[in-house]
Amino acid sequence: MEFQTGLIVLFCLMGLTCAQPVKYIDCGSTSGKVIGVDISRCPSEPCQLHKGESYSVNVTFISDVNSEESTAVVHGVVGGIPLPFSIPVTDGCKSGIQCPIVKGQTYTYQASLPVKSLYPSINCVAEWELRDDDNEDLFCIKFPVQIVN
Repeated sequence: MEFQTGLIVLFCLMGLTCAQPVKYIDCGSTSGKVIGVDISRCPSEPCQLHKGESYSVNVTFISDVNSEESTAVVHGVVGGIPLPFSIPVTDGCKSGIQCPIVKGQTYTYQASLPVKSLYPSINCVAEWELRDDDNEDLFCIKFPVQIVN
């Protein structure tokens, strides 16, 4: 009985720290298909990103190609102009994906999005791409964000 109680408590605590699914737009996933996107501490849209904090971004996708490596590219799109967002690890193979990537396999890309204090407080659209060996998008997603103090 104690074991079951412990499991219930563990699952409840895990639920408090898990990322929430967000609505996204596929912006050109030519080499894969997105299954779902989860972002930590994003209970509503636009996702409010607080300066000086970091957020986890998880994207589950199915690859349509074989690829030895993958590279993440992130932008904040303001007024139609893409501005680079810096992420600590751009190598998708060091972000939850076991490389080489195999066609037909499902993967979950896991990344951290630090929001720098120097970023302006602004509404924008985050555009997140994971590119394959041929610089084609394994996934490309867009979701609204609001950078706040």
